Amino acid sequence: MRAAATDASYRAPAVQAPVRGRDTQLADLHRLATGRDGGLVVVCGTGGLGKTTLAAQAARQAEMEGRAVFWVRWQDDAARLAHDLTHIAQELGLAESRLHDAQSGRATLVDVVWEQLAAVRGWVIVLDNIDTPRNLGPGGELPSSYRGWVRPDGAGLLLVTTRDKARDTWGPRADLVPLEPLSADSSGAVLRDAAPAAGTTEEAAALGGRLGGLPLALDTAGRYLANPTSRYRTFTAYQHALKTEFGELVGAEHPQAAEPEVARRVVRHTFDLSLTQLHTDGYTLARPALFLLALLAAAPVPRTFLTPALLTAATGQSATAAELDAALAALHQYGLINTPTVPETDSSDGHALTLGQVVLHPLVHEVIALTAPPGTDRTTCHTALDTHLARTVHDITSAGRAGWPTARLLAPHLPPLLHRTPPTGSTSTRNVLDNLASTLQDAGAAAEEHLLRQCILDADTHRLGPDHPDTLSTRNDLANALGVLGRHQEGADLHQQTLTDRERVLGPDHPDTLTSRNDLASALGALGRHQEAADLHQQTLTDRERVLGPDHPDTRTSRNSLVLVRATAARSQRRRRPWRRIRP
Repeated sequence: MRAAATDASYRAPAVQAPVRGRDTQLADLHRLATGRDGGLVVVCGTGGLGKTTLAAQAARQAEMEGRAVFWVRWQDDAARLAHDLTHIAQELGLAESRLHDAQSGRATLVDVVWEQLAAVRGWVIVLDNIDTPRNLGPGGELPSSYRGWVRPDGAGLLLVTTRDKARDTWGPRADLVPLEPLSADSSGAVLRDAAPAAGTTEEAAALGGRLGGLPLALDTAGRYLANPTSRYRTFTAYQHALKTEFGELVGAEHPQAAEPEVARRVVRHTFDLSLTQLHTDGYTLARPALFLLALLAAAPVPRTFLTPALLTAATGQSATAAELDAALAALHQYGLINTPTVPETDSSDGHALTLGQVVLHPLVHEVIALTAPPGTDRTTCHTALDTHLARTVHDITSAGRAGWPTARLLAPHLPPLLHRTPPTGSTSTRNVLDNLASTLQDAGAAAEEHLLRQCILDADTHRLGPDHPDTLSTRNDLANALGVLGRHQEGADLHQQTLTDRERVLGPDHPDTLTSRNDLASALGALGRHQEAADLHQQTLTDRERVLGPDHPDTRTSRNSLVLVRATAARSQRRRRPWRRIRP
């Protein structure tokens, strides 16, 4: 069998470095290649995940074990593929008489070829980069019909690499091997292989994590770091430089990007190949939808946030719900967006609430954000997003508990809205964030609430000054959020600062000052400083009775807090007493 694979044009590419983090996938491919059943295996995933490298390593292993290995690079030409597979079948012993039957019309060429491939064992055929599977034929059918050039019927292994990971494309008899980004440790190993003098294992892993474990990006960084003329020669320096020079280091353009084989090897262009294909296939909303997602934060986005109205406002392109659904499904099919599993939450009526969400790989997010699609204005897109965010926040804060899951997902996307708002609209935008923070407080989403409270405080301090009553109120809210997160000492320190400033700015008897004193007392109680908390609650109660009256709600709150902290202090005191045996 090995002698059959002598044509240099079908030789698998050499693997230049160790394949890291793919042991499980390589074991699966080895099992399929060495089994007696043959079949079809599809290595799939978005651009840059190392599908070709994995297939080349598997092909090399098969070749070393005596298999006849043939490598075919898909060129979006079914006729060329027919020629290649026919030639391979001839190398594997296809009789001239059967080929003549096909040429004379007594048999179909594709059936004649697969008849031979089903009769001979010990071969591995790799079809690399079949990213336009509809063009395989016949008649534009998907490969899942198993009537074209890709079939699971061979006695050897047919291995396909592709960006199309849909089961519907490849059919029920295909073994799908989906690739995911590498772990931080495996990413670090890739970088250390390329540039062993650039730093420690830990520093390499940190850079690998920053690059999202995308093998193409790791290769780009590794080659850069190994170059003695590069400006940055260490993993740490390169990682720091990515904050301001991502477009030059990882997202750089290539002058020959129009060539697909070049584009596949360049981070800036590899995803564009998929988007161009989707546009050609009729998914005209795929590119603008992905660009809008890239303008948001690098965090999950509620699926309900993406509406035809948003697409229309951002791009001026008419959009329907069906078209948008199809575009998002196509982006998912090509691995450009992911839909992570959403933990179930209980609704008030006992039914599980599930919320669809969309997330981009970090490198996809950064690369897509670099360039607006043709005819799309970045400023217009930001304006549409900000308007839609504000409207969505209004809707979910009015929805009560039903809006809580969406509120949690929207929180990371709100701070940029505050930064982009001009001074004339800053108050309105600040109130949008404050309303969402209050909803998150009700939902018990302390981490998300803290994020927004900190952003609001930064904005208030810059716009109003540190001593403005609104700024002091925001600081008090942030201190409370820290307490809910369990960061009690930080919360108490911030409450003490706020109390001191409110006493100075508003006076010791102002209701806001009394609120700060009450909240500081609660924070001290959470730290276990019960006697100090009780004393402060007693002082606050006395002042509130005098200033607000004994029946005011805030006064009743102080009274209840005092009772609670005294009871807690008493229990704590009893636990500290030494146990003494009572003698008879």
